[in-house]
Amino acid sequence: MRSDENVLGMDGCTDHCVHPETVRHVRSRALPEHDLVRVSAVFKLLGDPTRAKLLYALLEAGELCVCDLAASTGVAETTVSQSLRLLRASQVVTARRDGRLMYYRLADAHVRMLLDLTREHMTHDPAVGNGSEQAAEVGRVQPARRAAGARRTEVRA
Repeated sequence: MRSDENVLGMDGCTDHCVHPETVRHVRSRALPEHDLVRVSAVFKLLGDPTRAKLLYALLEAGELCVCDLAASTGVAETTVSQSLRLLRASQVVTARRDGRLMYYRLADAHVRMLLDLTREHMTHDPAVGNGSEQAAEVGRVQPARRAAGARRTEVRA
């Protein structure tokens, strides 16, 4: 006869071992709830393919007006304007006026870095240089117990 106590979910821990130092470190470094809400809002904003297209165009060009941004991305000017309004309100892009035209650019190096890292993450080969070859063979990667700040994974058979 089988008991539900013996059935583990796919996302459950097999070892119910808590590492107090690690837990304490993570909790001390956790973002406050209001910051998490802001971070989530930025990622939600960046999660739209049209806005992402506009941001990557600004990353490549440096600065563009609405007309040039629309022409270079194939997005309607009204959609570009609406998207830029949202991006500007969230301080992802900034604008400068030159006569009747507004020129838009990425707000700062942090935004550029986020876009660069995202693009790099999407195009890198995950099997090169991070031990994933072994993980693919075994089929299961478990986080290793690590000191605060260290990053590594270990493979458990």
